[in-house]
Amino acid sequence: MRTIPASELIINKDGSVFHLHLKPDQLAETVILVGDPARVETIASYFDTRETEAANREFRTVTGTFRGKRMSVISTGIGTDNIDIVMTEIDALANIDFTTRTEKPDKRRLTILRLGTSGALQPDLPLGSLVFARTSAGFDGLLNFYAGRDEVCDTQLERAFCEHVRWPDTWTAPYFINADESLYDLFRNVTTPGITVSAPGFYAPQGRWVRLQPAFPDMNARIESFRYGNRVITNYEMESSAIAGLAALMGHRAGTICTIIAQRIAQESDTDYSPYVTRMIETALDRLSSTD
Repeated sequence: MRTIPASELIINKDGSVFHLHLKPDQLAETVILVGDPARVETIASYFDTRETEAANREFRTVTGTFRGKRMSVISTGIGTDNIDIVMTEIDALANIDFTTRTEKPDKRRLTILRLGTSGALQPDLPLGSLVFARTSAGFDGLLNFYAGRDEVCDTQLERAFCEHVRWPDTWTAPYFINADESLYDLFRNVTTPGITVSAPGFYAPQGRWVRLQPAFPDMNARIESFRYGNRVITNYEMESSAIAGLAALMGHRAGTICTIIAQRIAQESDTDYSPYVTRMIETALDRLSSTD
């Protein structure tokens, strides 16, 4: 059995994991991920009880109960690089013995749901829509660094997409990964299923042009026109692919729900989107609390 070196999994002197500052018994089996640390408090305000609060950098956690169900809500900050940290450390909290630095023989399977905001790439998704990332397209390349990537990804969909959009050779290879189907079933009748792109940046990687022109100004038009059967690319965000991909490799069930706050086709956005986010949070808490 492999012993994980101290340089590979850093454990703080108080027994907490390096970035999240959480101890193994402080993580619930149902985990809600949000980007904004302030949104942790918004969600935790619905909790009946609170048992743990921790904060370090952009990572903030509250563990408590909602309608008697134990949950942890954790902020990740922005980007799949941060998701790499959060997913690895919550899996370690669940499945690594911190004393022996070895994998536990009996693995915990976490339920992980990201609640985020997003920009729509299809005209029939108005502001306020809830999109469930049934498939996530990672433009970030993170999962390509992990063994087993091809076993969990939809490589046929990847090839079709790359051929259609004429994916540039200078860009990292995209990966397409499905969310957990049972988690999708939980939200099937209150969300729109989609193929969600996780971009490695907010501006040019999502086709935005402020002062620096994107290398391929027509890339969004190529992406919007992609069809795979009756499926289309629905929206842009920056985290879902890494969550779904790492969860699949680790044996957890994971998915992402995003509220549409920008309509890229109509070139509209709404900065006062708190009512949309409130509806998303309340929907998620209601459905998650009903699961075993």
